Amino acid sequence: MTGDTAARLPDPDPARQGPRPRPTRRRSAAGRNGPLRTRACGFIVRCIESPDDAGRACCQGARVPYPSVRPLLLALALCALAPSARAAGPENYALDPVHTRVMFAISHAGFSKALGTVSGSTGTLSFDREDWRSARLDVRVPVAKLDLGDAKWNAAALGAGLLDGQRHPEARFVSDRVEPVAADRARVCGQLTLRGRSRPLCMDVTLNALKRHPLPPFRRTAGFSATATLSRADFGIDAWKSVIGDSVELRIEAEAVRDRNAGEADEPAPPPSEPEAAPNVPAPKPDTDPYEPVPVPHA
Repeated sequence: MTGDTAARLPDPDPARQGPRPRPTRRRSAAGRNGPLRTRACGFIVRCIESPDDAGRACCQGARVPYPSVRPLLLALALCALAPSARAAGPENYALDPVHTRVMFAISHAGFSKALGTVSGSTGTLSFDREDWRSARLDVRVPVAKLDLGDAKWNAAALGAGLLDGQRHPEARFVSDRVEPVAADRARVCGQLTLRGRSRPLCMDVTLNALKRHPLPPFRRTAGFSATATLSRADFGIDAWKSVIGDSVELRIEAEAVRDRNAGEADEPAPPPSEPEAAPNVPAPKPDTDPYEPVPVPHA
């Protein structure tokens, strides 16, 4: 055996061999960066299921004990809460009778269109801005509060030959389907009950705003505008055909306030601003002419 061959052979005595070099482990890009870029509900679980140095380093980077039951419970909690956060669902609102008004226009013998309003409507609204199809509306309109701007005209419109307000003091609309048209517009269809008869009616609805109201009590409020057209003859209102037109144009402005008992609490009120100091205007002297203007200091 030559000297070169003996140099290449391993020493049979393990004590003289020394420590063997540990083979390097190449980690893939997914192994290096994957756990740090995964979702929260899969991040800690992957750390627990990796009983090696890579998994241990992953958990240490997340500052959780390894192994431990606490990360598993946290991961399960995050996974349980994630679907509920995404599916918040519709919220319940109540119509504001002060800021909800129905306006109608009808031909007056062809000379003009008589304009009238009805205030004080009440009702409920279930609404999710991200899912118009789930919306539900149930509103009652106090027809007996009709106002055409003249007491005698009001009495004639509420008479037995027309609206018959004494026997049918209110109208009711209940939606049965909502067809989205755009992000803030939809067609709301349902049944309108007027003067004791129910007929289908569709309204073109626009969402004007959905936010916290700037005035006390700072409730979350939804504002809508709607238009529709109906035939009064469909509801048995067919008197005075030669004087009163058949087509009735409706315009509705409505505000709905979120129900306190449904969903999360209302947003807190903004802090009150400090009142501005009144300008220092000198008072007139007793012997001054009361009609003489008092000089106002320049800003």
